[in-house]
Amino acid sequence: MATFHFDLVSPEKLAFSGEVDQVDVPGVEGDFGVLAGHAPVVATVRPGILTITTAGKRDKVIVLGGLAEMSDKGLTVLADVATTIAELDRAKFAETIKEMEEKLAEKEGSELDHAIERLDHFKSIQNELNTTAMH
Repeated sequence: MATFHFDLVSPEKLAFSGEVDQVDVPGVEGDFGVLAGHAPVVATVRPGILTITTAGKRDKVIVLGGLAEMSDKGLTVLADVATTIAELDRAKFAETIKEMEEKLAEKEGSELDHAIERLDHFKSIQNELNTTAMH
């Protein structure tokens, strides 16, 4: 299988850099997979789990928004936050969800819609983390 260069960058660190077989990205307009030779694209990343496949090994990284760009140089994801599942403090993540739920009452209109959508993304991540396939 042909490989391509992939960089996952967050404000804190370069989370990943190397040759990969495939990257599955949680996009705002739907999740999408990137393989070598993918057409150039720029997409907004939603909170979700990004999967990096290299030589049959799959690494999952939690991303909390950002931007993905595929070019002739490879794929770059500039993530607001990028955390491996092993690094994630699950109790803190659950507390963040609880705080988001409590703050919903303070919002209205499109701000409420956006807050509910973001909360749904976080709950989706938490649900995937709690499935047996992730342990």
